[in-house]
Amino acid sequence: MEHVYSHLVTLLGDKFEVAADQIRPDATLGDLDLDSLAVVELYVTLQEEWEVPLDDSEATAELTVAEVARSVAALLAPEKAGGTP
Repeated sequence: MEHVYSHLVTLLGDKFEVAADQIRPDATLGDLDLDSLAVVELYVTLQEEWEVPLDDSEATAELTVAEVARSVAALLAPEKAGGTP
């Protein structure tokens, strides 16, 4: 999951211009000033980059950075033999 989390931190900083010192595992997307449209855009971007079927109807500003990373990692785990999130 560390790789997914690191990529998510980079994405939040580069694409959504979130300051690195604001991004913590327990920070919600709302804490990072992402509105509902930005949260859906984040989910769509993650789906395209990781080729995973994230359900963007579950994308809310109340999700934490760690929860988003766990969701992606869980979807990637079946593709990797023996991989655990």
